Amino acid sequence: MSAEQKAKLLIVDDLPENLQALEKVIERDDREIFSATSGEAALDLLLQHEFALAILDVMMPGMNGFELAELMRGTEKTRHIPIVFVSASGKELNYAFRGYETGAVDFLHKPLDIAAVKSKVHVFVSLYQQRNKVKQQVEALEKSRQELRATQAELERALKMRDDFMSLVGHELRTPLNTLHMEAQLRQLLLNKGDMNAFNAEKLGAMIARDARQIHNMIRLINDMNDVSRIQNDKLSIMPGDANLSTLVKGVATDLAQQAESAGSNFELDIQPEVTGVWDEFRIEQIVINLLTNALRYGDAKPVKVTLTADATTATLQVQDQGPGIAETEQTRIFEKFERGNTKKASEGLGMGLYIARQLAEAHKGTLGVESTPGKGATFTLTLPR
Repeated sequence: MSAEQKAKLLIVDDLPENLQALEKVIERDDREIFSATSGEAALDLLLQHEFALAILDVMMPGMNGFELAELMRGTEKTRHIPIVFVSASGKELNYAFRGYETGAVDFLHKPLDIAAVKSKVHVFVSLYQQRNKVKQQVEALEKSRQELRATQAELERALKMRDDFMSLVGHELRTPLNTLHMEAQLRQLLLNKGDMNAFNAEKLGAMIARDARQIHNMIRLINDMNDVSRIQNDKLSIMPGDANLSTLVKGVATDLAQQAESAGSNFELDIQPEVTGVWDEFRIEQIVINLLTNALRYGDAKPVKVTLTADATTATLQVQDQGPGIAETEQTRIFEKFERGNTKKASEGLGMGLYIARQLAEAHKGTLGVESTPGKGATFTLTLPR
């Protein structure tokens, strides 16, 4: 049994031989015995340890047993400790009555009845151990309750996230579907009227471009949902091959140039040439698209700086916007699935992009993180081993 599990007993007597004799009587493996030859020394021990029982000699020079007991009863830390008095004086002095007045639970007369001493000490140690056991059970129960409340809160949060997510998915799908539906109705109306001028080469090309954008939005949403499902089921796969990250980043920036212009922004590229490595080009492109579109969305219509550097072992891509920034408390949360920022712009997304991007980075043994100070923009950094 460890020292922490043992019941601690305090015996106080000014005669060392009495202490040794009593210690021999009450010692057991489940007990740790402390002894003191004065009231002052006993008080020092009482302040350091939690005792199951204190056995005090009545007559001691300086502070006697009754005075020590009164001090113990006046202190919060020691007032609960059971006290047994021991005295060599005769019963006619009525010490027992005074002992009970000071809060003693028992009074023993010398010479001591060894069997009685052993029995009484055993009772108080057992009570102490039972109280500790109950205390531990109560603490364990309270801990279980706290864990249950935390689990319940997490479940409620998960259910709310699920409901919000399904609502958002419905909204995001409804928008392009409604647009396609209205376009189809309009075209049917024009056909019914025989207005074939609405289908000349120029107008037909614009129609196809609009349809392609809406279909692309739906495909992107479905692909993101599929990726989240694969990640959750540990089925996300990558197919590494030779890839040129410099060319890829420039290509994505070119493809998003019109979107940047619509957002009142542009990309400032600082791209180290011929940054090559062995990566899944399609998956890395997903990450880059996500970082650049996020920077446009939250960049307050200001230029977005895109920097690509590399050394012999690692490629590093940084995307820096000049938006409102991200609070430190939010910088971990935004990489969780279905989580979005707290700005108005956040309502435009489903909160899957950064989660997927980080998982894809980690699948390449890389990292994706953010540094930001509110009011000073945010810098997302992607590192990839080459």
